[in-house]
Amino acid sequence: MSTKTTLEVGQKAPDFTLPSQQGGTIELSALQGQWVVLYFYPRDNTPGCTLEAKAFQHNIDEFTEHNAVVLGVSTDNVDSHCKFAEKYSLNFHLLADEDHEVAEKYGVWVQKSMMGRKYMGIQRATFLIDDSGILAEIWPKVSPAGHAKAVLRALQDQEDYT
Repeated sequence: MSTKTTLEVGQKAPDFTLPSQQGGTIELSALQGQWVVLYFYPRDNTPGCTLEAKAFQHNIDEFTEHNAVVLGVSTDNVDSHCKFAEKYSLNFHLLADEDHEVAEKYGVWVQKSMMGRKYMGIQRATFLIDDSGILAEIWPKVSPAGHAKAVLRALQDQEDYT
């Protein structure tokens, strides 16, 4: 069973509230007035997810300069996120979607297959949400290498048109 994304650029981003490894919760609608880079990743401390998180961290100052907040989402719990963030000095929010409700809303909770075994998990994807809560860009299947830079370029291009 796949919940493949049916979200499209120009639609309102589905709202959510999730716990963060930095304490408290993050509510998407409370971030209006800022751009949001919402990236979904399968697991803390795995090679691709670590590469992606470190790349977003490496570019965090540039995202901040463009009035953008970076939010990483996986089904790992807050404790796992805390350890992951500490290990790699990640200073952006990692959100715990343990029941995969938000992943389902965004259509990234999909059937996967590894060595013949089928299971449900997060498909790596990123959503760029503008300062009024509208989906400005969607990357439905992400390869971690170079992705953070591509998102940053898209953010810069979006600003050029607004």
